[in-house]
Amino acid sequence: MDIDYFSAFVIGILGSGHCLGMCGGITSMLTSALPKDSSYSKTLLVICYNLGRILSYSLIGAIVGFTGSVAAKNIGVPLSGLRMVSAIFLIFLGLYIGKWLMWLYRIERLGKFIWRYLSPYSKQLIPVNSPAKALGLGALWGWLPCGLIYSMLTWSLASGDVTKGALIMTFFGLGTLPALLIMSYSFIKAKTLLIHPTFRKFMALSLIFYGVYSLYLLR
Repeated sequence: MDIDYFSAFVIGILGSGHCLGMCGGITSMLTSALPKDSSYSKTLLVICYNLGRILSYSLIGAIVGFTGSVAAKNIGVPLSGLRMVSAIFLIFLGLYIGKWLMWLYRIERLGKFIWRYLSPYSKQLIPVNSPAKALGLGALWGWLPCGLIYSMLTWSLASGDVTKGALIMTFFGLGTLPALLIMSYSFIKAKTLLIHPTFRKFMALSLIFYGVYSLYLLR
């Protein structure tokens, strides 16, 4: 496994607390709104929901990876420069999750422009009473404005490749999966740990350290 893919997976795990704060309410709403008379199991619908979300991450990663490829080949932007940007964004992400510096919130606001046009479609998929609706709702959710996602997209950009950009976001999505499954099945003790301020700060410092280490490797 390429180190970028493994790192993306780990960053997904480290950002779990942020995922619960940002998207936990949506996950709870989905699972509580599942029709009791549905012919499909809750597990199947939750899996389809998260599959749609991760597929959207992969699609966005592919688009951004292609953009990085064009920038490198046609404009002459060095990939090392893009990697430096991704490392800096990782530091900003740690500061954001630790609530020490909220600059990424400004970038989240930019994503609200796209979300404003996509969010109305979610009403057509509720109630979520079939795998197709769960997949569609998850795919829409993948475009929700999120500083954690945008930080990871800088990695896809720095990859300079469509496939690598998609895979980086796929592994990142898989890293976020355990926390959102915990939320879906109401594992209270695990959820309490993930959102605990001390745990969140530990995760934030880990991201900052990894960002600084990434910058060191670029010397």
